[in-house]
Amino acid sequence: MNAIISLCHFCELHGPQVLFCTQPHHPLERTSSSESDDTVTGVEGGATRRVKSPSVSSDPLSPTSTGPKNDSCEGCSSVRTGFISKDEEAQVHYISCKQPFDREVYSMSRQACIRSLSGEVCPGRDGPIFFGNEQLGHVLSYTFHIKDSQARGFQKKYSILVVMMDKIYLLNSWPFLVPHLKIVIDHIEKKANIVYEREEIKCPQRAHRLQSSIHPVPLIHHKPARSLVELTDDKHIFKLLHLAFVWILKACANRITETLLEGPPTEDSIIDMEKQEETEEGFCLLFSRKIGTDDVEEAGHGEEAVNIPPRGGEEEEEEEDGDGPIIKNTRHAMKILGQEKFHILAHHVVIGNQIIVRGAPKSLVKSFLSALKPLLPKGCCRMIGYSNMYEESWRCNFLGLTPDVTIPKHIMSNEAFVLLDITPLSEEEAPDFPADIDSLNRYSFNMASPSKLSEKTPSVLQKMKMTLRNENLTQEVVEQYLICLKEEWMNKVKVLFKFTKAGGSRTEEDTKKLLQVVGANPEDTPILKFWMEGLSVQYRNHIFTASKSQH
Repeated sequence: MNAIISLCHFCELHGPQVLFCTQPHHPLERTSSSESDDTVTGVEGGATRRVKSPSVSSDPLSPTSTGPKNDSCEGCSSVRTGFISKDEEAQVHYISCKQPFDREVYSMSRQACIRSLSGEVCPGRDGPIFFGNEQLGHVLSYTFHIKDSQARGFQKKYSILVVMMDKIYLLNSWPFLVPHLKIVIDHIEKKANIVYEREEIKCPQRAHRLQSSIHPVPLIHHKPARSLVELTDDKHIFKLLHLAFVWILKACANRITETLLEGPPTEDSIIDMEKQEETEEGFCLLFSRKIGTDDVEEAGHGEEAVNIPPRGGEEEEEEEDGDGPIIKNTRHAMKILGQEKFHILAHHVVIGNQIIVRGAPKSLVKSFLSALKPLLPKGCCRMIGYSNMYEESWRCNFLGLTPDVTIPKHIMSNEAFVLLDITPLSEEEAPDFPADIDSLNRYSFNMASPSKLSEKTPSVLQKMKMTLRNENLTQEVVEQYLICLKEEWMNKVKVLFKFTKAGGSRTEEDTKKLLQVVGANPEDTPILKFWMEGLSVQYRNHIFTASKSQH
């Protein structure tokens, strides 16, 4: 706990004074004076070193110094040496002495002492009170009185202060600090009451003062002020206070800990976990398919060709894609195609139509498909990066083809797809740019599709386009925004899935009302239906199990 606990009293000669304080120091914060003296025993939590208190320092202070002054008042004295307790586990040293070493901390403690004993008033004569500000720190002050047969009013005013900069932490620690400070105060008061009663029996001061009222003498000149050691008749009182303050600081720090709260996993993260299957021996089985040595044989032939690529990606490959131009990210793809062509292509992507990119080199085709994947949830992405034969849409919705592959006629007439041909420009058509500046300028991108899109743009696609067009946003911000946007719409998909698949028979009118509730428009319906494929198996099983238990 990054705080300082101080014991203060109101001196009849010097006013409010700090008597004793305990504060934590990390190893790098230890002062040179705490290393210089001999070791003594008797402090809980490790070895204890004698620490020279600034109140008796032999080094003279400058005229402008704000440090503590040296005085000879017995009532303001506490310890000429202090104590250090070492917490080896937390690597913290707790140092107790008369005044704080740091001048700024001393100034904060001094101001808190003055306010607690002269300015701040709590309900009742004794008790806790909270005050402070951002500059001088926040203070929990517990004021109390100790009986003293030789003091004015037969009592002396004390307070225990807890000073720290974190207001919220201190207020949250109030229920812990106040009861434990009260235990320390009760212990001091009990000892002082025993001494007071013993002195009253021996020499009643009230009667003695009444008899001497004819020739009054100022009390402060009559008898010197007494220290807390004399008032409690306990020469180890400050050692006990050190132990108590150290325990309070350590226990309060352990009581409130910072916990990192994480939300539920996203559907994309669940999809990633579902790619792994834990065996009985505790090993994780990764599903993959070994690829042939031929660069263009990614789809393969025969028995392996019927395997469906895993959701969220493509088959693992061992060979390198080779050198060549690449599309860096989604924003880069939009700049290469132009906003109009990219809008059409992205519309096909988000509603689930098959995206076919045909051309060479392989690195450019694969990187273009990879740049489009962030527009979809991982569970909706099935990709074959580069193949020498056409693959059906039920196998993949992202397909890369070599330039010589022809799309079958029945696919051209019936399937919902968009074909993007990447062809190199001739020397006459290519712009006169060096190859190392922008090699993508030497390729043409031609797009064709037999499918007709709705005139209204889906809501999620509009937001994606606005983000990609905003040049003030960095690529990292764009990526995080797309993740949040997809998760927002996956939550709507979950509601629609539970409503339609697991909620029994629903009319079209009921579905329209639900879309209005979740904030979806009619043009968003194809997206919601397609994105249902991105739901994890875990969520589907949970919904179906809950639905069966209710019927």
